[in-house]
Formats: sequence, structure tokens, C-alpha cells
Amino acid sequence: MEQRFMSPTVSNNEIRFVKSLERKKARDEHGMFVAEGAKMVEEAERSSFEVVKCFKAEEIGMNVMERMSLLASPSPALAVIRKPGNLEIADIESFPLPEKGLFLALDGIRDPGNLGTILRIADWFGIDAVFASPDTVDVFNPKVVQATMGAIFRVRFHYTDIALLCKSVISSGGNAYGTFLDGEDMYSKDLCIGDNGRSLVVIGNEANGISREVEESLSDRLFIPPYPPDERGSESLNAAVATAITIAEFRRRTIQITEK
Repeated sequence: MEQRFMSPTVSNNEIRFVKSLERKKARDEHGMFVAEGAKMVEEAERSSFEVVKCFKAEEIGMNVMERMSLLASPSPALAVIRKPGNLEIADIESFPLPEKGLFLALDGIRDPGNLGTILRIADWFGIDAVFASPDTVDVFNPKVVQATMGAIFRVRFHYTDIALLCKSVISSGGNAYGTFLDGEDMYSKDLCIGDNGRSLVVIGNEANGISREVEESLSDRLFIPPYPPDERGSESLNAAVATAITIAEFRRRTIQITEK
């Protein structure tokens, strides 16, 4: 029979503090966030992130975990983690962006599940860094953290002005690609894949797409064609799905060049 008790090692103040981190205001104030689940906690402990404190149900009791958890169903492990210090980039021109590589920019992604999934995609395809506009959902939102399945601890992520980022990439001789319904067929277009310079892929807001300011700062417009090409069913693709398809095409071409 499961033992249910209030552990003397966890105070009510600690429980209230952890629960408060569900709110962005508290996360910003204390510079901390929460990750839940045994695998997530292990990922955090192996990463460069500082794990401030770890709680395990086997040590403190499941009733305490239930009171502390930010999820509908509490996990057997929970960690309070310090946020990295270089999250926001005010001056993108002075940021040490690598001279070459494939980068991802998110313009107003609002859905936590989408952002978490996009970070998993970025992790899978080895994206060199992910940038997001200030109005993108907080990357340390508990729903985002859980949706990353640990990718949050491996992917370089920053908030910055995406229009200025695009201009900076282009001025350095690179390309800034945006996804549009009236863009060029991605599969037939020559793409700069980041092997000889900077290549940036921009994904827009779920409802409104890429903002006008960012659109005017791009070098190329891409379109993911439907199949059959002359028949379009759904109006558009989910932001995370569009990210996966687009990044996969860039990486496919990288593999082709490597194999030649």
C-alpha cells in the first residue's frame, strides 16, 4: 500500500514556490523554471543547466508531489532549474553567431505545444540555434518544457528581433528563408543549406503567418507544395509540421552533398 504523508523535508513554502513557477511573472522574478518526469530530470542533470533542487516521489511521498506538480498527472520526479543568463539578445549584431550553419527563427509562435515540438525538431535535425521573437510563448512555460521531451536542455535558444536577425544574416552573405503560401516551390528551388554560410529559416505565427516587418526583411520565400500539386486540401500546415518538412528538406540536401 502506498505510503501517503507530508514529508518534513518539504515545507509548505517550498510547495508554494514551486507552484508559483507555473506563472511567467514568477519565473522571470526568480530566474527559475520546472521540469517534471524522471527522464526530463535526468536530461537536466546531464546538461549545462543548473538544477537548483530535485524532488522525488519515493522520498517525499506522492501526496506532496501531487500538491507540487504543475501537470494534471504528477510525475515521480520534479526539478527546479535555473534559467540560462543569455536568453535575450538585445543587439543581434554583436551576438557571436557562427559564420556558417542552419538556424531557425520563430516569428510569434504562441502555442506551447508547437514551440515544444519545434524544439524537438530542431534537436533531431541538429539546428545550430533557434531564435524567437519577444512575443513568442515563454520557452520555460511548463507545457513547452514537457513538449520538448528534453530537447530544451540541448538546443541553443534565444529571444531577439527577428527582422534584425534576418537583415544581419543577409548582410553577412547568408540567406533568410520564410515559408509562405505564395512562395517558390521548395523542392525545385536552389537552397543555401548552411554549409558555406549562414542559412536562416523563419516560421510564422499559427494564425497570421510571418509578420509584415519580418517578411520585408527576408531574402527568399518558400512554399511547401501539396500533393497532387494542382489540388490543395487544407488551407495551411501546422507551424510545427511546416518546420519539420522544411528543415528536413534542407538536411536532405546536406546529406546529398556529403555523399557525393
